Amino acid sequence: MDLVAITFQSVVLLLGIGVFGFLIVQRKVIAENALGALSNLALDIALPCLVFVNIVSTFSPQDIPDWWVLPLWWGVFTGIAALLTGMFMFVSKKTTRREFAMSLFLHNGLFFPLAILTGMFGASSSYLVSLFIFMIFYPAFLFNIYPFFYGKNEKGINWKRIFNLVFVSTILALVIRFADVQSYVPDIVLMILSMLGAMAVPLLMLVIGGSLSIDFQRKGKIYSSEIVKFVVIKNLLFPVIMLGVLLVIRPSYQIGLLLMLQSAVPPVTALPIFTKRVGGNESIVNQFLVGSFIGSLVSIPLVISLFSLFFPIGS
Repeated sequence: MDLVAITFQSVVLLLGIGVFGFLIVQRKVIAENALGALSNLALDIALPCLVFVNIVSTFSPQDIPDWWVLPLWWGVFTGIAALLTGMFMFVSKKTTRREFAMSLFLHNGLFFPLAILTGMFGASSSYLVSLFIFMIFYPAFLFNIYPFFYGKNEKGINWKRIFNLVFVSTILALVIRFADVQSYVPDIVLMILSMLGAMAVPLLMLVIGGSLSIDFQRKGKIYSSEIVKFVVIKNLLFPVIMLGVLLVIRPSYQIGLLLMLQSAVPPVTALPIFTKRVGGNESIVNQFLVGSFIGSLVSIPLVISLFSLFFPIGS
């Protein structure tokens, strides 16, 4: 299967689960207020299990000797994304600018790349471990940064958000691998955690589909012009600019692919939940999210195919 087909199939897979989330809320299979519980289950239970199992099972310091530079590259990407967000946020109307900027900046850096990399290289590939290490600081950053878009600066340091379960599970798994004691982790424990981890992506996509269903039922305002502007900037301009940066700095294929995927993916799936917590316009964030998700059916295969022209696999 070629690269375009793999990326297209990966995006369709995610969107297909979202459609089921839409339908089960439409048909009242689950209550609206259950979506918050499902989201917490995905973020606090399933995702930490997914990260832990993958690192313990497949990470080898010998195979990835420069693993420690991966979080530094994430810092580089975050700086570029912040710069682009600051440039393009003023394209949006003033009434929706905070949601526009937050949706541009806070990207789906784990689940979309996870699905695409799995399709490209297999479920046991070292690329998945590289992704988890690359993103090691992102959950702590994400949970602490989103209130700032609404001027809700919290007093003191929220250690719970910094030492969140995803971060703790990553560190614990790395310690186990570096101590070379992974053989002492019972197989049955890894099997249980693996099954729990497998729920992470489906649960979050169900939540997004369910949230869209609620918006649909309320028949709220459709921000069509803002959605078009957002999709053009997020799905096309961000990755094209990133490709230009990659052509200048010429990183390794693995680093280049990670950076390209980070720039091309839609907003993070938990964004509507964060927006609701801080009193923002949850409806328009859902619309940005859905518009970007649908647009990614075309944009992600396109930009990854373009990337492969300049960075052949293994280069």
